[in-house]
Amino acid sequence: MSTTETKSRTGEDVSPVARVSAAMAGLIGDFKALQADLSEKLNKQEERLTMLDQKSARLGRPALSTASAELDGTHQKAFDAYLRSGDDDALRGLVLEGKSMNTAVNSDGGYLVDPQTAETIKGVLSSTASIRAIANVVNVEASSFDVLVDQNDTGAGWANETSSTAETGTPTIERISIPLYELNALPKISQRLLDDAAFDIEGWLAKRIADKFARAEASAFINGDGVDKPRGILDHTQVEDSTWAWGSLGYVFTGVADNIGDGDKLIDLVYALGAQYRAGASFVMNSKTAGALRKLKDNDGRHLWADGFAQAEPARLLGYPVLIAEDMPDIGTGTVPIAFGDFGAGYTIAERPDLRVLRDPFSAKPHVLFYATKRVGGDVSDFAAIKLLKCATS
Repeated sequence: MSTTETKSRTGEDVSPVARVSAAMAGLIGDFKALQADLSEKLNKQEERLTMLDQKSARLGRPALSTASAELDGTHQKAFDAYLRSGDDDALRGLVLEGKSMNTAVNSDGGYLVDPQTAETIKGVLSSTASIRAIANVVNVEASSFDVLVDQNDTGAGWANETSSTAETGTPTIERISIPLYELNALPKISQRLLDDAAFDIEGWLAKRIADKFARAEASAFINGDGVDKPRGILDHTQVEDSTWAWGSLGYVFTGVADNIGDGDKLIDLVYALGAQYRAGASFVMNSKTAGALRKLKDNDGRHLWADGFAQAEPARLLGYPVLIAEDMPDIGTGTVPIAFGDFGAGYTIAERPDLRVLRDPFSAKPHVLFYATKRVGGDVSDFAAIKLLKCATS
């Protein structure tokens, strides 16, 4: 046997070149078979993805809530089976088919398939500004807040080098205690509604409670009687300004029994307030009164009312800012529709710095209770800093 030939097991002589050629042919065949198999699998996968895209396009619609967009274990298995093998039998009647509700009857789901459902509920609520915006607001951790007021000045006198010095007056301190009261609400909502609602119902409820609390305290700061609530400005004794004394609020009368008269009485109201308070003073009135005052003009035909030039700037009356507080009385016989003063000095609001909302899913099953609380108090802290305009002849 030569060096260029070998013998196979069957005794047949095979050259090395032939052996290499046969091996290469086998590898090429295996590669072609692998390529064909891979191509076939890719085609099948593409068909499955196309089928999924068609189902998604046909049945795709926004989830009503985050919770409903998540698949539970049963749905996840069915969906995995569909992705892996294209088997959609397991999905029939589940997520993709959804045959249990229809739009024909409102109670069966029609309410949820309007042309477009808002993500939040738009509340139709009356809104009001609060004198909180111009009052002195303090945050406390105690159950009350005390304001110390220096009612009069220290006495003083003149003397020459040799004259004796006489005893002078001593200032007196007035203590005003402002207790904090609890404002609370306890609404309840079913757990099913929380689960199925198309929006953040807990956030909406918390916002609505906070809005209601804001309106309740705004009313109390004007008209509150001090019984389990803040004491409002108008709850204090009102006297004609010429006879004013500490503990009461002085008023200027309009000279007309049932309206505000002309602009001269507004000027009297402004200058009834001490000069030390006028620099930080504001008018407070409701919208109806503001509408009447906008029509007042001076002797040259110019309106006394001036709108703010910037977006957030308040309107001005006789150069002073105006706060619209809807809880102020309307113009009428014997009412006080306008207050004027430095409310930063004249009215103090004491509060705990937070609104608390406690979620209780256990006490009223299957409902969830939301216990919201806020602690706040308020009262006049300087009776000289606020004056009123009263519809009266004297």
